[in-house]
Amino acid sequence: MAKTPRMTLQTQVVLRTLLETPTKARYGLELSNAAGLPTGTIHPILARLETAGWLESFWEDHGEIEKTDPPRPRRRYYRFTTSGAESARMALAAAYKGGAASARLRPATDGLGS
Repeated sequence: MAKTPRMTLQTQVVLRTLLETPTKARYGLELSNAAGLPTGTIHPILARLETAGWLESFWEDHGEIEKTDPPRPRRRYYRFTTSGAESARMALAAAYKGGAASARLRPATDGLGS
């Protein structure tokens, strides 16, 4: 398994979205809509999570496409691996703790821009 992926805010949003239904396979556009992020942001994150071993992907069966009217391109689905959901939960918890700690370290501002 590769190292832990970067925990950008966008990555955290994608992980939280996937964790809403951790056993469900979801495709990129569906995740994009649910997370409120553009597909150009979602797909690189999904690729990094797959490289890290947190997600696995598979292509939709041709039979499913034949049932659609009008026909559409095949969808690539993503779902957590056996250990991926737990890795995501731990990484989100660590990111939350790190974010809370850094927020406490920021100096207070008086709103005057000085």
